[in-house]
Amino acid sequence: MRVARTFMKIVRWFRRPRVFDTTLVIVLSLPTVAAAIAMVVQGMAVQGEVPSPPLIVALYQLSVLPLLVRRRRPLVTAALVTVLDCVGIVAQSVLFVTSPSAVAFYSVGRYTTGRPTAIVSVAGFAAYATTMELFWRAQGGWLAALIGVGVPVGVGQLVRLRAELNERSRREATEAAVRAERRRIARELHDVVAHHITVINALVGGARATLPPEQEVTRNALESAEQTARQAMSEMRRLLDVLRADGGDGPGAATGVGAARLPVLIKEAKSAGLPASLTVTGEPVELPATVDHAVYRIVQEALTNTRKHAVSARASVRLAYEPGAVEVEVVDDGLAKQDGAPGFGLGGMAERVALCGGQLSTGPRPEGGFRVHARIPLEGA
Repeated sequence: MRVARTFMKIVRWFRRPRVFDTTLVIVLSLPTVAAAIAMVVQGMAVQGEVPSPPLIVALYQLSVLPLLVRRRRPLVTAALVTVLDCVGIVAQSVLFVTSPSAVAFYSVGRYTTGRPTAIVSVAGFAAYATTMELFWRAQGGWLAALIGVGVPVGVGQLVRLRAELNERSRREATEAAVRAERRRIARELHDVVAHHITVINALVGGARATLPPEQEVTRNALESAEQTARQAMSEMRRLLDVLRADGGDGPGAATGVGAARLPVLIKEAKSAGLPASLTVTGEPVELPATVDHAVYRIVQEALTNTRKHAVSARASVRLAYEPGAVEVEVVDDGLAKQDGAPGFGLGGMAERVALCGGQLSTGPRPEGGFRVHARIPLEGA
Protein backbone atom coordinates (compact mmCIF):
# COMPACT_ATOMS: atom_id res chain seq x y z
CA MET A 1 0.00 0.00 0.00
CA ARG A 2 2.82 2.39 0.79
CA VAL A 3 4.43 1.71 -2.59
CA ALA A 4 1.12 2.31 -4.34
CA ARG A 5 0.57 5.59 -2.50
CA THR A 6 4.09 6.72 -3.36
CA PHE A 7 3.53 5.81 -7.00
CA MET A 8 0.24 7.76 -7.12
CA LYS A 9 1.93 10.80 -5.56
CA ILE A 10 4.59 10.66 -8.27
CA VAL A 11 1.93 10.34 -10.96
CA ARG A 12 -0.02 13.30 -9.58
CA TRP A 13 3.18 15.35 -9.43
CA PHE A 14 3.99 14.59 -13.07
CA ARG A 15 0.43 15.49 -14.09
CA ARG A 16 0.98 19.08 -13.06
CA PRO A 17 0.93 21.16 -16.25
CA ARG A 18 4.33 22.77 -15.81
CA VAL A 19 6.03 19.55 -14.71
CA PHE A 20 4.41 17.55 -17.52
CA ASP A 21 5.37 20.05 -20.24
CA THR A 22 8.94 20.31 -18.97
CA THR A 23 9.23 16.52 -18.91
CA LEU A 24 7.75 16.34 -22.42
CA VAL A 25 10.35 18.79 -23.76
CA ILE A 26 13.16 16.81 -22.12
CA VAL A 27 11.88 13.49 -23.48
CA LEU A 28 11.53 14.87 -27.02
CA SER A 29 14.98 16.45 -26.88
CA LEU A 30 17.05 13.55 -25.51
CA PRO A 31 16.95 11.15 -28.51
CA THR A 32 18.04 13.81 -31.00
CA VAL A 33 20.80 15.08 -28.77
CA ALA A 34 22.03 11.54 -28.07
CA ALA A 35 21.99 10.66 -31.79
CA ALA A 36 23.86 13.84 -32.70
CA ILE A 37 26.49 13.20 -30.03
CA ALA A 38 26.94 9.63 -31.24
CA MET A 39 27.35 10.78 -34.84
CA VAL A 40 29.90 13.40 -33.87
CA VAL A 41 31.87 10.95 -31.72
CA GLN A 42 31.93 8.33 -34.49
CA GLY A 43 32.83 10.87 -37.12
CA MET A 44 29.76 10.16 -39.23
CA ALA A 45 28.94 13.79 -40.00
CA VAL A 46 28.96 14.35 -43.72
CA GLN A 47 29.18 17.46 -45.80
CA GLY A 48 27.47 18.37 -49.01
CA GLU A 49 23.78 18.34 -49.75
CA VAL A 50 22.85 16.66 -46.47
CA PRO A 51 23.00 19.09 -43.52
CA SER A 52 25.38 18.40 -40.68
CA PRO A 53 24.02 17.00 -37.40
CA PRO A 54 24.47 20.31 -35.51
CA LEU A 55 22.06 22.04 -37.90
CA ILE A 56 19.50 19.25 -37.57
CA VAL A 57 19.79 19.29 -33.78
CA ALA A 58 19.57 23.09 -33.63
CA LEU A 59 16.39 23.29 -35.71
CA TYR A 60 14.77 20.43 -33.85
CA GLN A 61 15.66 21.80 -30.42
CA LEU A 62 14.36 25.23 -31.35
CA SER A 63 11.04 23.67 -32.37
CA VAL A 64 10.82 21.74 -29.07
CA LEU A 65 11.33 24.70 -26.72
CA PRO A 66 8.02 26.51 -27.56
CA LEU A 67 6.15 23.50 -26.17
CA LEU A 68 6.86 24.86 -22.69
CA VAL A 69 4.07 27.42 -23.25
CA ARG A 70 1.75 25.27 -25.36
CA ARG A 71 -1.11 25.48 -22.83
CA ARG A 72 -0.99 29.23 -22.26
CA ARG A 73 -0.04 30.24 -25.83
CA PRO A 74 -1.12 27.37 -28.12
CA LEU A 75 -1.51 29.55 -31.21
CA VAL A 76 1.91 31.17 -30.80
CA THR A 77 3.49 27.77 -30.16
CA ALA A 78 1.98 26.29 -33.33
CA ALA A 79 3.11 29.28 -35.39
CA LEU A 80 6.71 29.09 -34.14
CA VAL A 81 6.95 25.34 -34.65
CA THR A 82 5.48 25.62 -38.15
CA VAL A 83 8.00 28.29 -39.16
CA LEU A 84 10.93 26.23 -37.84
CA ASP A 85 9.67 23.06 -39.56
CA CYS A 86 9.30 24.89 -42.86
CA VAL A 87 12.86 26.20 -42.51
CA GLY A 88 14.00 22.63 -41.87
CA ILE A 89 12.13 21.35 -44.94
CA VAL A 90 13.74 24.05 -47.09
CA ALA A 91 17.16 23.12 -45.65
CA GLN A 92 16.42 19.43 -46.32
CA SER A 93 16.89 18.58 -42.64
CA VAL A 94 13.19 17.79 -42.05
CA LEU A 95 11.33 15.41 -44.32
CA PHE A 96 7.91 15.31 -42.58
CA VAL A 97 5.82 16.99 -39.91
CA THR A 98 7.83 16.53 -36.71
CA SER A 99 6.78 15.37 -33.24
CA PRO A 100 6.90 18.93 -31.79
CA SER A 101 4.55 20.14 -34.53
CA ALA A 102 2.13 17.27 -33.80
CA VAL A 103 2.10 18.23 -30.10
CA ALA A 104 1.72 21.92 -30.96
CA PHE A 105 -1.29 21.36 -33.22
CA TYR A 106 -2.80 18.97 -30.69
CA SER A 107 -2.53 21.81 -28.17
CA VAL A 108 -4.32 24.11 -30.62
CA GLY A 109 -7.25 21.71 -30.78
CA ARG A 110 -7.16 21.03 -27.04
CA TYR A 111 -6.93 24.56 -25.65
CA THR A 112 -8.60 26.78 -28.29
CA THR A 113 -12.02 26.83 -29.90
CA GLY A 114 -13.87 28.39 -32.79
CA ARG A 115 -12.34 30.67 -35.39
CA PRO A 116 -8.77 30.86 -33.97
CA THR A 117 -8.49 27.07 -34.18
CA ALA A 118 -9.70 27.01 -37.77
CA ILE A 119 -7.47 29.90 -38.88
CA VAL A 120 -4.29 28.49 -37.35
CA SER A 121 -5.03 24.98 -38.64
CA VAL A 122 -5.64 26.17 -42.21
CA ALA A 123 -2.60 28.45 -42.10
CA GLY A 124 -0.41 25.60 -40.81
CA PHE A 125 -1.69 23.21 -43.47
CA ALA A 126 -1.09 25.79 -46.22
CA ALA A 127 2.46 26.49 -44.99
CA TYR A 128 3.39 22.81 -44.76
CA ALA A 129 1.71 21.88 -48.05
CA THR A 130 3.33 24.70 -50.00
CA THR A 131 6.80 24.11 -48.57
CA MET A 132 6.66 20.34 -49.02
CA GLU A 133 5.31 20.56 -52.56
CA LEU A 134 8.10 22.95 -53.53
CA PHE A 135 11.06 21.40 -51.71
CA TRP A 136 10.12 17.73 -51.24
CA ARG A 137 11.69 15.27 -53.62
CA ALA A 138 8.61 13.00 -53.43
CA GLN A 139 5.02 13.75 -54.45
CA GLY A 140 2.02 14.06 -52.14
CA GLY A 141 3.29 16.76 -49.84
CA TRP A 142 -0.20 18.24 -49.44
CA LEU A 143 -1.54 14.89 -48.19
CA ALA A 144 1.26 14.57 -45.64
CA ALA A 145 0.57 18.14 -44.50
CA LEU A 146 -3.14 17.42 -44.19
CA ILE A 147 -2.49 14.35 -42.05
CA GLY A 148 0.22 16.03 -39.98
CA VAL A 149 -1.98 19.03 -39.12
CA GLY A 150 -5.55 17.71 -39.28
CA VAL A 151 -5.11 14.58 -37.17
CA PRO A 152 -3.49 16.29 -34.11
CA VAL A 153 -6.00 19.14 -34.20
CA GLY A 154 -8.90 16.67 -34.46
CA VAL A 155 -7.60 14.58 -31.57
CA GLY A 156 -7.18 17.73 -29.47
CA GLN A 157 -10.75 18.79 -30.24
CA LEU A 158 -12.09 15.38 -29.22
CA VAL A 159 -10.16 15.44 -25.94
CA ARG A 160 -11.37 18.99 -25.21
CA LEU A 161 -15.01 18.09 -25.92
CA ARG A 162 -14.74 15.02 -23.73
CA ALA A 163 -13.27 17.06 -20.88
CA GLU A 164 -16.04 19.66 -21.25
CA LEU A 165 -18.71 16.96 -21.19
CA ASN A 166 -17.18 15.42 -18.07
CA GLU A 167 -17.03 18.82 -16.39
CA ARG A 168 -20.63 19.52 -17.35
CA SER A 169 -21.69 16.15 -15.94
CA ARG A 170 -19.86 16.86 -12.67
CA ARG A 171 -21.43 20.32 -12.47
CA GLU A 172 -24.91 18.96 -13.15
CA ALA A 173 -24.39 16.25 -10.53
CA THR A 174 -23.29 18.89 -8.02
CA GLU A 175 -26.28 21.10 -8.81
CA ALA A 176 -28.61 18.12 -8.49
CA ALA A 177 -27.11 17.30 -5.09
CA VAL A 178 -27.55 20.93 -3.99
CA ARG A 179 -31.18 20.92 -5.11
CA ALA A 180 -31.81 17.65 -3.30
CA GLU A 181 -30.23 19.04 -0.14
CA ARG A 182 -32.32 22.20 -0.37
CA ARG A 183 -35.48 20.12 -0.71
CA ARG A 184 -34.42 18.00 2.27
CA ILE A 185 -33.85 21.14 4.36
CA ALA A 186 -37.24 22.44 3.28
CA ARG A 187 -38.88 19.22 4.41
CA GLU A 188 -37.08 19.36 7.76
CA LEU A 189 -38.09 22.98 8.31
CA HIS A 190 -41.68 22.20 7.43
CA ASP A 191 -41.87 19.10 9.62
CA VAL A 192 -40.16 20.59 12.67
CA VAL A 193 -40.27 24.38 12.80
CA ALA A 194 -43.59 24.93 11.05
CA HIS A 195 -45.24 22.30 13.24
CA HIS A 196 -44.09 23.93 16.46
CA ILE A 197 -45.05 27.42 15.30
CA THR A 198 -48.51 26.14 14.42
CA VAL A 199 -48.87 24.57 17.89
CA ILE A 200 -47.71 27.79 19.57
CA ASN A 201 -50.18 29.80 17.52
CA ALA A 202 -53.02 27.47 18.48
CA LEU A 203 -52.12 27.56 22.20
CA VAL A 204 -51.83 31.34 22.24
CA GLY A 205 -55.17 31.69 20.47
CA GLY A 206 -56.80 29.31 22.91
CA ALA A 207 -55.36 31.18 25.90
CA ARG A 208 -56.55 34.51 24.52
CA ALA A 209 -60.05 33.14 24.00
CA THR A 210 -60.30 31.99 27.63
CA LEU A 211 -59.24 35.29 29.21
CA PRO A 212 -61.78 37.32 31.17
CA PRO A 213 -62.84 40.58 29.47
CA GLU A 214 -61.12 42.76 32.08
CA GLN A 215 -57.60 41.45 31.27
CA GLU A 216 -57.21 43.70 28.24
CA VAL A 217 -53.40 44.11 28.50
CA THR A 218 -52.81 40.37 28.56
CA ARG A 219 -55.30 39.92 25.74
CA ASN A 220 -53.45 42.46 23.59
CA ALA A 221 -50.08 40.80 24.31
CA LEU A 222 -51.43 37.38 23.34
CA GLU A 223 -53.02 38.81 20.22
CA SER A 224 -49.67 40.34 19.25
CA ALA A 225 -47.94 37.00 19.85
CA GLU A 226 -50.57 35.26 17.73
CA GLN A 227 -50.05 37.74 14.86
CA THR A 228 -46.29 37.31 15.13
CA ALA A 229 -46.68 33.54 14.90
CA ARG A 230 -48.88 33.88 11.84
CA GLN A 231 -46.34 36.22 10.22
CA ALA A 232 -43.55 33.76 11.02
CA MET A 233 -45.55 30.99 9.35
CA SER A 234 -46.10 33.17 6.28
CA GLU A 235 -42.41 33.97 5.97
CA MET A 236 -41.56 30.33 6.61
CA ARG A 237 -43.72 29.25 3.69
CA ARG A 238 -42.05 31.78 1.40
CA LEU A 239 -38.62 30.58 2.50
CA LEU A 240 -39.66 27.00 1.83
CA ASP A 241 -40.76 28.03 -1.66
CA VAL A 242 -37.33 29.58 -2.22
CA LEU A 243 -35.57 26.44 -1.00
CA ARG A 244 -37.69 24.19 -3.17
CA ALA A 245 -37.28 26.36 -6.27
CA ASP A 246 -34.47 25.55 -8.68
CA GLY A 247 -33.81 29.20 -9.54
CA GLY A 248 -34.84 32.71 -8.55
CA ASP A 249 -33.86 36.30 -8.55
CA GLY A 250 -31.49 35.97 -5.65
CA PRO A 251 -31.50 35.15 -1.98
CA GLY A 252 -34.44 36.60 -0.17
CA ALA A 253 -36.13 37.89 -3.34
CA ALA A 254 -39.31 35.97 -2.65
CA THR A 255 -39.66 36.48 1.09
CA GLY A 256 -41.76 39.63 0.87
CA VAL A 257 -39.90 41.70 3.50
CA GLY A 258 -38.15 45.00 3.03
CA ALA A 259 -37.69 48.57 4.22
CA ALA A 260 -41.40 49.31 3.70
CA ARG A 261 -42.25 46.92 6.54
CA LEU A 262 -39.94 48.54 9.11
CA PRO A 263 -42.80 50.48 10.76
CA VAL A 264 -44.65 47.20 11.29
CA LEU A 265 -41.46 45.67 12.69
CA ILE A 266 -41.10 48.58 15.14
CA LYS A 267 -44.70 48.15 16.20
CA GLU A 268 -44.14 44.44 16.82
CA ALA A 269 -41.04 45.24 18.90
CA LYS A 270 -43.11 47.61 21.06
CA SER A 271 -45.78 44.95 21.49
CA ALA A 272 -43.06 42.55 22.65
CA GLY A 273 -41.97 44.98 25.38
CA LEU A 274 -39.08 46.82 23.68
CA PRO A 275 -39.52 50.59 23.37
CA ALA A 276 -38.37 51.39 19.82
CA SER A 277 -38.54 54.27 17.36
CA LEU A 278 -37.89 54.69 13.64
CA THR A 279 -36.41 57.71 11.88
CA VAL A 280 -36.20 57.92 8.08
CA THR A 281 -34.07 60.62 6.42
CA GLY A 282 -33.49 61.40 2.77
CA GLU A 283 -35.73 60.79 -0.21
CA PRO A 284 -36.95 57.17 -0.20
CA VAL A 285 -36.13 55.24 -3.37
CA GLU A 286 -36.93 51.75 -4.53
CA LEU A 287 -34.16 49.49 -3.29
CA PRO A 288 -32.83 46.42 -5.09
CA ALA A 289 -34.46 43.25 -3.77
CA THR A 290 -31.29 41.99 -2.08
CA VAL A 291 -30.58 45.33 -0.39
CA ASP A 292 -34.22 45.77 0.61
CA HIS A 293 -34.25 42.35 2.21
CA ALA A 294 -30.89 42.94 3.94
CA VAL A 295 -32.07 46.22 5.50
CA TYR A 296 -35.13 44.56 7.00
CA ARG A 297 -33.21 41.57 8.32
CA ILE A 298 -30.48 43.74 9.86
CA VAL A 299 -33.05 45.77 11.81
CA GLN A 300 -34.98 42.64 12.75
CA GLU A 301 -31.88 40.85 14.03
CA ALA A 302 -30.60 43.93 15.88
CA LEU A 303 -33.91 44.38 17.69
CA THR A 304 -34.02 40.69 18.52
CA ASN A 305 -30.51 40.88 19.97
CA THR A 306 -31.54 43.88 22.05
CA ARG A 307 -34.48 41.99 23.54
CA LYS A 308 -32.35 38.91 24.21
CA HIS A 309 -29.08 40.40 25.45
CA ALA A 310 -29.92 43.78 26.98
CA VAL A 311 -31.70 44.85 30.16
CA SER A 312 -33.96 47.93 30.40
CA ALA A 313 -33.12 48.90 26.85
CA ARG A 314 -34.66 51.34 24.43
CA ALA A 315 -33.86 51.03 20.75
CA SER A 316 -33.82 53.58 17.97
CA VAL A 317 -33.63 52.75 14.28
CA ARG A 318 -32.37 55.21 11.68
CA LEU A 319 -32.80 54.60 7.95
CA ALA A 320 -31.01 57.13 5.71
CA TYR A 321 -31.34 57.30 1.93
CA GLU A 322 -28.23 58.81 0.38
CA PRO A 323 -27.23 59.38 -3.26
CA GLY A 324 -26.08 55.94 -4.37
CA ALA A 325 -26.28 54.29 -0.95
CA VAL A 326 -28.51 53.48 1.99
CA GLU A 327 -27.55 53.50 5.67
CA VAL A 328 -29.25 51.69 8.51
CA GLU A 329 -28.36 52.13 12.16
CA VAL A 330 -29.81 50.48 15.25
CA VAL A 331 -28.68 51.64 18.68
CA ASP A 332 -29.84 50.80 22.19
CA ASP A 333 -28.99 52.06 25.68
CA GLY A 334 -29.44 48.84 27.65
CA LEU A 335 -27.07 46.95 29.92
CA ALA A 336 -25.67 43.76 28.47
CA LYS A 337 -26.68 40.53 30.16
CA GLN A 338 -23.76 38.56 31.55
CA ASP A 339 -25.30 35.16 30.89
CA GLY A 340 -26.29 35.78 27.30
CA ALA A 341 -25.09 32.96 25.06
CA PRO A 342 -23.48 34.14 21.80
CA GLY A 343 -25.40 33.37 18.62
CA PHE A 344 -25.04 33.76 14.87
CA GLY A 345 -26.92 37.03 14.40
CA LEU A 346 -23.95 39.34 13.88
CA GLY A 347 -22.31 36.84 11.53
CA GLY A 348 -25.50 36.65 9.49
CA MET A 349 -25.63 40.45 9.29
CA ALA A 350 -22.03 40.58 8.08
CA GLU A 351 -22.74 38.00 5.39
CA ARG A 352 -25.81 39.87 4.13
CA VAL A 353 -23.98 43.19 3.98
CA ALA A 354 -20.94 41.62 2.30
CA LEU A 355 -23.13 40.03 -0.38
CA CYS A 356 -24.51 43.50 -1.16
CA GLY A 357 -21.01 45.00 -1.31
CA GLY A 358 -21.48 47.12 1.82
CA GLN A 359 -19.76 47.65 5.15
CA LEU A 360 -20.95 46.68 8.62
CA SER A 361 -19.73 47.91 11.99
CA THR A 362 -21.00 46.59 15.32
CA GLY A 363 -19.95 47.01 18.93
CA PRO A 364 -20.64 48.57 22.32
CA ARG A 365 -21.09 52.34 22.53
CA PRO A 366 -18.87 54.44 24.84
CA GLU A 367 -21.94 55.91 26.54
CA GLY A 368 -23.47 52.46 27.01
CA GLY A 369 -25.55 50.16 24.93
CA PHE A 370 -24.85 48.62 21.54
CA ARG A 371 -24.67 49.95 17.99
CA VAL A 372 -25.20 48.26 14.64
CA HIS A 373 -24.41 50.34 11.56
CA ALA A 374 -24.46 49.24 7.91
CA ARG A 375 -23.85 51.21 4.73
CA ILE A 376 -24.80 49.51 1.47
CA PRO A 377 -24.11 50.99 -1.98
CA LEU A 378 -26.95 50.87 -4.46
CA GLU A 379 -24.87 50.79 -7.62
CA GLY A 380 -24.21 47.21 -8.69
CA ALA A 381 -26.06 45.80 -5.69
